Amino acid sequence: MRNMMQFYIDGQWVDPVQQRSLDVINPATEKACGRISLCSGEDVDQAVAAARRAAGSFAQTSVKERIELLQNILDIFARRHDEIATVIMEEMGAPWKLARDAQAASGPEHLAVIIEVLKSYRFEEPHGTTHLLKEPIGPCALITPWNWPMNQVAVKVAPALAAGCTMVLKPSEIAPFDAMIFAEILHEAGVPAGVFNLVNGDGPTVGTALSSHPDIAMVSFTGSTRAGVDVAQKAAVGVKRVAQELGGKSANILLDDTDFETTVTRGVDMCFSNSGQSCNAPTRMLVPADCLAEAAAIAASRANSTVVGDPRDATTHLGPVVSKVQWDKIQGLIQKGIDEGACLVAGGIGRPDGLDTGFYVKPTVFSKVDNDMVIAREEIFGPVLSILPYQDEDDAIRIANDSPYGLSGYVNSSDLQRARSVAARLHTGMVHINYASLDDFAPFGGYKHSGNGREWGLHGFEEFLETKSVYGYQSA
Repeated sequence: MRNMMQFYIDGQWVDPVQQRSLDVINPATEKACGRISLCSGEDVDQAVAAARRAAGSFAQTSVKERIELLQNILDIFARRHDEIATVIMEEMGAPWKLARDAQAASGPEHLAVIIEVLKSYRFEEPHGTTHLLKEPIGPCALITPWNWPMNQVAVKVAPALAAGCTMVLKPSEIAPFDAMIFAEILHEAGVPAGVFNLVNGDGPTVGTALSSHPDIAMVSFTGSTRAGVDVAQKAAVGVKRVAQELGGKSANILLDDTDFETTVTRGVDMCFSNSGQSCNAPTRMLVPADCLAEAAAIAASRANSTVVGDPRDATTHLGPVVSKVQWDKIQGLIQKGIDEGACLVAGGIGRPDGLDTGFYVKPTVFSKVDNDMVIAREEIFGPVLSILPYQDEDDAIRIANDSPYGLSGYVNSSDLQRARSVAARLHTGMVHINYASLDDFAPFGGYKHSGNGREWGLHGFEEFLETKSVYGYQSA
């Protein structure tokens, strides 16, 4: 039982102004695994004030100093890697292998990438007689989610530090402990007082206070589209920069020349990974109409062989979803799919057999799904796959693009040029050809209701910079 009741403000752990606590629930046991404090507007004011005081001096640090600082963080993280993986397993239910090898590992991956970006970045560049300068934007509010908690903390904190920005981090109150350990790592690494600050709390209270705070220059937010709209509205009053990574309903197009046994199986695995709680998951599988029955049978077989259970068990593929609220939402959407007439070929409502405690969801596959159905349009954020038939290539692209979201897309074909042609027509910020892996140096982000701005690598780093033109810098 972890009791982490303080906030990290101005280089030290401090008590909240008002005492309000929240139990952090282990979704596998439905019991508290720890407790945190919820902050008030006064705590936010103190954290932002600390970030503002430190902004001027930290902006003047050299690239060499920031690289050394980031390397210190990376070195200390290695020592505490498994501890972070353990708390992620407890607070959001990731199976141990996923928690250790992907969830926790994403932190050092992003730190290492940002170090490489910073080594070669040009903060000054001549442009005729004008000189262009890249400068830190100033104090930033970083608001992160629970589904990939360390990934989203690192992908915001690392480039902000590299750019010379100060910050206030609000991790998800549902999965806060990995971020608090990260704060301890930053403290040990020698991050100057006030540069990094952490407060805990809910979105309506703390997210609103940060988004609307007059001394915050930028808000970097990851979460639902609904919450992202609210953040943007609050930030608009102060004309702040807002970078958003929001929801998705990614289409996975299987062209008629692909090996269906392989591509359907992998598509199911990728949809279900992290218990379906990934914004870029391929949750809509598009297959040729005459292959629908074959694809459904393969997907159903894979779903039925997927092991759901205790995250600590080495044989577990999927742990629980994060909370009772999330479980209830998923159950309602599965029922909606049944009511709308989609063909349920695997899974369904209720917990898997033998799992009476914990927020476990049956791996679920629907076939004969129409793109107008709720399960094809709403982000379910659970292990639920919808299989949709298409008539020809143009029809597949039309269906894929017929979504309010535009985060990611997937194209599978034995003909690389054909896959490239389809990828070019998808209205998404990212496309995976033949399940290619994410690239840590490439930008991550989407179109439409999936957000704006980009994270990861150079593009994520530049989100934290302003551009200044100095005219007459050189004589004519």
